[in-house]
Amino acid sequence: MAKAATSLGSKLPILMKGMVEGSKPKLATFVKYAKVELVPPKMSEMPEVMAGFGRLMRSAKSGAWKQYTVKEGWLNTLIAMEIYFCFCIGECIGKGSLLGYQV
Repeated sequence: MAKAATSLGSKLPILMKGMVEGSKPKLATFVKYAKVELVPPKMSEMPEVMAGFGRLMRSAKSGAWKQYTVKEGWLNTLIAMEIYFCFCIGECIGKGSLLGYQV
């Protein structure tokens, strides 16, 4: 048992270094996209946002959503779930707890 712990202790820094070196390119890619995708819309982008919302409402009223492929429908479902879950997480952070508001 002590031999295994000593062996692990000597290999751990090498494994950690490999993990850090392997994750650097992926982390750089994440940061690159996060700077673009995770920012709130600017005031100059608001007309485009409103136009997109209007297109969404028109397609919902006209039934154009029935013409989506399964792949498009699944993608839209995942996006809606992501927005909902981000809202729920924000609510939990804002409340300061998982089970109701602190009065």
